[in-house]
Amino acid sequence: MAELTRKELIMLLNGAGRPRLAGVDLSSENFRRLDFENANMRGAVLQGANIEEAILRNCNMTGVNMTRTRAAFADFANCNMTAANMTLADLKGARLTDVTLTNTNLNGANLENANMKGAKVDGVRFDEGTTWPDGKKGAAGNPNNYV
Repeated sequence: MAELTRKELIMLLNGAGRPRLAGVDLSSENFRRLDFENANMRGAVLQGANIEEAILRNCNMTGVNMTRTRAAFADFANCNMTAANMTLADLKGARLTDVTLTNTNLNGANLENANMKGAKVDGVRFDEGTTWPDGKKGAAGNPNNYV
């Protein structure tokens, strides 16, 4: 699995066409406020990365690993995040409108104040540590209440 520095990633994102980041290891890097729009990030590893306030609209993020990723206020509108692992991810205030979250793991994720309008949430996994957009925890919230 390839690893990229922030500088290398910026050069790739600024290139022509749809950035191809499928399977790339971006763990523990700081990509705050970067524009990933339309990127193919299928199977990428963002474990522990900082993508706060980043633009990730229209990305293919199928199977992405976002364990412990800091993604507060990031824009994921229209992303395909099927089977993503977002265990303990901080998605506070994130824009998750029209996102496909089918079979995604949200155990311990913080979705407080996130916008999930139009999200597809079939098979989403969550636990008592999951914080929903209205601040409810675990089973007190239901992913279908926020779409």
